[in-house]
Amino acid sequence: MVFSKKSFLYSIVALIAFLPSVALANSPEPTSENTEAVAKESQDPKAEIKEQIDEVKNHHVLDAHSFSLFGDKETGKEYGFPLPIILLDNGSLHIFSSSKFDDGKVAEDGGNYYVLHHEKIYKTDGTGTLTEHEGHPTNAKPFDFSITKGVFTMLLIALLMFLLFRSLGKSYSKNGGVAAGAGRFFEPIVLFIRDEIAIPNIGEKHYKKYMSHLLTVFFFIWFLNVVGMTPFGINVTGNISVTFGLAIITFIITTLTAKKNYWMHIFWMPGVPVPMKFILAPIELIGAIIKPFSLMIRLYANMFAGHLVLMSLIGMMFVFKSWIGSPLTFGLSFIISLIEILVTLLQAYIFTMLTALYFGSAVEEHHHDEAH
Repeated sequence: MVFSKKSFLYSIVALIAFLPSVALANSPEPTSENTEAVAKESQDPKAEIKEQIDEVKNHHVLDAHSFSLFGDKETGKEYGFPLPIILLDNGSLHIFSSSKFDDGKVAEDGGNYYVLHHEKIYKTDGTGTLTEHEGHPTNAKPFDFSITKGVFTMLLIALLMFLLFRSLGKSYSKNGGVAAGAGRFFEPIVLFIRDEIAIPNIGEKHYKKYMSHLLTVFFFIWFLNVVGMTPFGINVTGNISVTFGLAIITFIITTLTAKKNYWMHIFWMPGVPVPMKFILAPIELIGAIIKPFSLMIRLYANMFAGHLVLMSLIGMMFVFKSWIGSPLTFGLSFIISLIEILVTLLQAYIFTMLTALYFGSAVEEHHHDEAH
């Protein structure tokens, strides 16, 4: 089995470098026009329960600037730990703790004031004034490079993978090519990716140079998906910026390692009449660009929708307070949870398989004669 620790580490660093974490905004706050309607609705117990369910769903699927583990409903206090806020504002770097934003406070650093509104950071004054237009703040926003909950989770998973597979590599050298400890569980998966994904789709001649990336992508997505099943509100692969980063890496590697035949079949297809080549070339080029974006949408949509469906079903147990509705929704939630566990592995497999297919098309060797 070919497994380079150095190239594996490079792949992890590349993944982290290309995975920006973007905090998604919640719904805008009610305006003065519908304040009375909201007030009336809040008096309805069911409406209040639905509002709480929406808050839990948003907490689970959206990114955040602090890591909240759980909260106390009676006191309204959340338990977790702050994360570093890193802002670039007018050429100056501002680094401080997210705890400065606790309880809606205004954070001050270097004479500048910032406020956190729907997980987006805006510049403000000492009183936290926000000017709005059509329900959206118009205050200036600094460049946000903060370590959010999603970024923290990715760094943690990357460290876990490095330590895990470093020990696996050491066990091979110590035991004469035989895995030991936890490596016995992961070795068949590594061999499966090599024998069933890499070699059939890329070929015996070229698969080795892509193995480190394929292994990194598979375990990185799988581990993140598994962590996303926990109740701690971690939904990294359900963030489109993360899946976009993964897709861009695949596109860059495919483009940089593609052979002459790959580009020939895009811009000057052999065996096709010359007039048709000018028509098909733009279509083929668009297709080559769209392919990795299908990876982005597939992974994002499946994981994000799966979390929303599961959280909605769990919330329905508190809406249907009856001896029929609650057990039914609980049973359905349990079944969906089992399916989601399977999906965590399936989505990692599909992403890795399609990535190998794109790599294989880039290095495929064609034997043909140009039509005259």
